[in-house]
Amino acid sequence: MLIEDFLKEDVFAVVGASSNPEKYGNKIYQHLKKLGKKVYPIHPAITELDGEPVYKTLSDIPEKVSVVDVVVPPQVTEKVVEECLKLGITKVWMQPGAESAKAIEFCEKNNIDVISNACVMMES
Repeated sequence: MLIEDFLKEDVFAVVGASSNPEKYGNKIYQHLKKLGKKVYPIHPAITELDGEPVYKTLSDIPEKVSVVDVVVPPQVTEKVVEECLKLGITKVWMQPGAESAKAIEFCEKNNIDVISNACVMMES
């Protein structure tokens, strides 16, 4: 099953990571860390989260991530999946509210496995 395949991976990026503990970008980041994943937070306006550096884009991360978890508005997700293709990232998890038909179709056309309409916190 696709969700199980994603959760077997060890290196994640959370696009839309947040320093606000009330926001899902923070809750998902914390949840993945508790699962023992290496998690890279991505946000253009934050420099640090829990003492870890925050990266402005996926391209700024010092290693290739296996799964990109997206917690941003759909129009931002559409740009993120294009960056994933350029970087050779083949697993994208679109949190509820982050997905768009255009982004999902882009992934399907470019052999990027995509999960949408499922929250990583509920599935793991």
